[in-house]
Amino acid sequence: MQDQKILIAERSNEFSHETAKANLCEEYSDSDEPPSLSAFAETSELTYSPLLDTSFEILKEKCPARATSSPKTTIFRKNHYPHISRETWNDWKWQLQNRITNVEELSLILRLSEDEETVLRKAHHIFPFSITPYYASLLDIDDPAHPLRRTVIPSGAELVKSEGESDDPLDEENDSPVPGLVHRYPDRVLFLTTDFCSNYCRYCTRSRMVGRSSCSAFSKKNWEMSIAYIESHPEIRDVLLSGGDPLTLSDESLEWLLSSLRKISHIEIIRIGSKVPVVLPQRITSKLVKILKRYHPVWMNIHFTHPDEVTPEVEIACRKLSNAGIPLGSQTVLLKGINDDVEILRSLYHQLLKNRVRPYYLYQCDPISGSSHFRTRVEKGIEIIKGLRGFTTGFAVPNFVIDAPGGGGKIPLQPQYFQGVEGNTVMLRNYEDKLFTYPDTCTE
Repeated sequence: MQDQKILIAERSNEFSHETAKANLCEEYSDSDEPPSLSAFAETSELTYSPLLDTSFEILKEKCPARATSSPKTTIFRKNHYPHISRETWNDWKWQLQNRITNVEELSLILRLSEDEETVLRKAHHIFPFSITPYYASLLDIDDPAHPLRRTVIPSGAELVKSEGESDDPLDEENDSPVPGLVHRYPDRVLFLTTDFCSNYCRYCTRSRMVGRSSCSAFSKKNWEMSIAYIESHPEIRDVLLSGGDPLTLSDESLEWLLSSLRKISHIEIIRIGSKVPVVLPQRITSKLVKILKRYHPVWMNIHFTHPDEVTPEVEIACRKLSNAGIPLGSQTVLLKGINDDVEILRSLYHQLLKNRVRPYYLYQCDPISGSSHFRTRVEKGIEIIKGLRGFTTGFAVPNFVIDAPGGGGKIPLQPQYFQGVEGNTVMLRNYEDKLFTYPDTCTE
């Protein structure tokens, strides 16, 4: 009996030891900017209890440090912002206030091609240009064809309007009962909260309105009109907040909006569409996460384009959101010469899954004005899905969709796995192009 008591006590101590260290690691990994292990070593609180024995070496083994910034970004900050501390650099408001918005600023950090410089000096002719210092740190200094660089820096091709393109190809204006609200599907609405983004993607579906400070659809008065419309339509159960980017709103404005929607009894879920965790990951603060948690169920789709975007900063942002119980999905636009390759997208999707982000949509690029240089043939998207299906986990295979011009909504396209029916037999083709049959019979 005495031996049994000793064994129980030992197990209890072991459990307390491991639990305490696990809790400490969780606290460490969820902080706004995880400190280095040396910071832990300097903290006397880590050894306050003999039972825990949380010495520096044990903590290092059980809770290895996570990089909080990529080497490329660190070097960029030291080269171009030498007087800016790491704390200031990681302040999302500083990042917004110091966005790169003109050719003079950009030419200090990149070697611009003649085409890029010419177009940037015609700024009044093009969709607005803006890049956060953080995202600028990810761009190639010399190569205009660098995937991330092409998505944010204008080119002369934007000035060419091709056949079938329009400023509002999805006909959102025609489905807008009040300014800033699109009601296309029966049970859900798109709530355009702002016309502002921290970065302006060159292929943006809403380039007709985003970044145009003259737009009047984004005032609080119009928010109230949209909320009143939603409240008066009980068939609406799902609200998608988009824009612009809703996560560029202040904490106070975002909470006002979320709380107002949560007061409507028939709203079941709130979704947020954003690229902020990718281009401004510093915005995902503990305070923001706490606000979002108050209004569950909240879902979020994040706009990822390329594997190079999945940096330590972005991983930390995604971890915070996931740990707050927010299901994360990704939306990716298929772009010619940028991500129209099975291996590139497989790499992206595998990285996303490791960070608890489920690939959701792969979009055929919308035919907005000046976008032909970004668009692939539709067959390319089907080819990519075929190259993913069966060759990786199903979680890593998104829906390839075309958002039909003219307001037809999202239409999924898939490789032809269903080959037809012969009598009571369904003919199927698998991912290896092998034919199989399924007995399509049942008892009446």
